[in-house]
Amino acid sequence: MLKIRAYYPIEEIQASDEYIEGHRRVLEDYGITNITSYNKEWVKNPYTHGVIAIEDGVMIGGIRVQVADGVHPLPLETAVGGIDSKVYDLVTTHRLHGGTGELCGLWNSKQVAGRGISILLVRAAIAIINQLRFRTLLGICAEYSLPMFTRVGFVIDRSLGDDGNFIYPTQEYLAKVVGILNAEDLATSFPFDKERMLALRKTPKGILREQGPKGDLEVEYDLIVKSILERQLH
Repeated sequence: MLKIRAYYPIEEIQASDEYIEGHRRVLEDYGITNITSYNKEWVKNPYTHGVIAIEDGVMIGGIRVQVADGVHPLPLETAVGGIDSKVYDLVTTHRLHGGTGELCGLWNSKQVAGRGISILLVRAAIAIINQLRFRTLLGICAEYSLPMFTRVGFVIDRSLGDDGNFIYPTQEYLAKVVGILNAEDLATSFPFDKERMLALRKTPKGILREQGPKGDLEVEYDLIVKSILERQLH
């Protein structure tokens, strides 16, 4: 059975090491070595949370949510802030008005390509935002992955770069800065994806049958963000 669970990187070093290695292999397969969301600094950041996919005891994918704290730059700031400084203003404005964070570091292994693991990870990561308590979700995505990000509610910010476009991470790729303007009600998401994400928020732990391009998947979810609960208890 496929398992998708939330994890707290700063407290789960072994899982973070597996995440980093899996992400590295995927990026190298595509000839990418300079993407800002691939580094090891996020492991030390207490404002970073992760969601990972595990099958037969092996991590096959992951994604992160980094909450903007005004100290640690978001990956998109590091990636394209030097090209368009308005990115910094965007992050600051959203951070001061309800809080903001970034969806970043998405990967899944080549062995499970085409099974729909990426969309499950993206929906699960968006589902935990109500526990992290911020309002606006940002991200930077490649042009080829824009349809998936559009499904879950991301909208291109055309005030940045060249009508929302940036040449990143290499000359061969075009990236877009995107955002979900209200990560609480998910108003811009497609109906099916919105229903799925809200269902995961309501019941973050349980087993669901998910539709995949190569057949249905039985998924065991555990999306309880333990670090937040522990802070509430103390």
